[in-house]
Amino acid sequence: MPRTFFFALCSVIFFAPAPATPAQEGHAVPGVPFQVYLDRERGEGETIPQDVADDAVETVVQAFGILVRDRSQHKRFDQAVTNDLLQQVVIEPRVLNRDGKEFPFLVARTKQKGKVNLLINAMRLREDGYLGQPDALAPRLAKEFQWVISKAATKSARRGRLRKRDLPRAPVFTNAEIRKMTPEERTESLQTLLDTYIQTVDAHGSLVDQPYYEIGTTTLTAPEHSDSTIKLYDIRVRHALRLIVGDPYFWETTQKAVRSLLNGKIWHVLMARIDERDWTTRTRVAPENKAVTVGKRGKVIQPAKILVNYHRSLEPKEALYRETQGLPMGALSAEQLARVIAWEIQSQITEKSLRGHVAQDEQTAPE
Repeated sequence: MPRTFFFALCSVIFFAPAPATPAQEGHAVPGVPFQVYLDRERGEGETIPQDVADDAVETVVQAFGILVRDRSQHKRFDQAVTNDLLQQVVIEPRVLNRDGKEFPFLVARTKQKGKVNLLINAMRLREDGYLGQPDALAPRLAKEFQWVISKAATKSARRGRLRKRDLPRAPVFTNAEIRKMTPEERTESLQTLLDTYIQTVDAHGSLVDQPYYEIGTTTLTAPEHSDSTIKLYDIRVRHALRLIVGDPYFWETTQKAVRSLLNGKIWHVLMARIDERDWTTRTRVAPENKAVTVGKRGKVIQPAKILVNYHRSLEPKEALYRETQGLPMGALSAEQLARVIAWEIQSQITEKSLRGHVAQDEQTAPE
């Protein structure tokens, strides 16, 4: 199985407050709307030595110039620039998240919706041999734009997602209510469910210390931290779910999937690694004797879990093979993953609700 990079990518999954605009003037990069700023004294009293600061600015600006020149080869960078997602790039002495962990790069949300900042650790540039090497730095920066796009499209993750649900207060909706919603209202309603009801992380930790896939490739990279891959796929799954409820395509083609995400039938959608099973997606629905009552109307449901086996690929004869291009599930973009999840819900949830778990499924973690 292939591997993906994770030296800086994992950094983006952690939330960091957006930095204040440094007092220094920005350094322009021809061809893009954002500028590169230097904040020599931000952090715990550490400053960037003048020679390091000068080299860092020059290297970063030149590296972005390379990305602009080769923009067609870096799809995520091109997408971020086209949609003006990056507000600014800030070079700091050290880059720490709010838990005090240091990263070479960090993507931080800003107060402006849909905009993020890219923070660059000047001392790590020196320690990792990037100063004066813009050709080496450019592809590393390009990889960070997966996180630029993900963070620009999602809200700050809430902690404690595996907490116990408050079922009587679950903000579920009737099918009649869902049909009257606009795409924007469906997206907002899904967010309340993601915050309180739908869980998107495997409680069994099957992705702990696992490598992750670069989108669109079969390349795997080891994570920098034990939970980095978990956080990466949590963001991607949530992005995919928002696409399902908000994109008119899914309302027109897989309406049952949209309804099931908003009416309470689905309470887990997650990426997992299950080596002993060769399937790519699997719907597990609790049998009738394990039904639960949810929402203010006391709706009785058989809760369903959608599992995506991240290192498996669809077979050529399976539905959506052409859309997934034979890639492992973990290498799919949020757009591709949305189609896979929607198809799984649309085609499997009713059948599984009628007969409950397949006996073999019950023996296979995560349960």
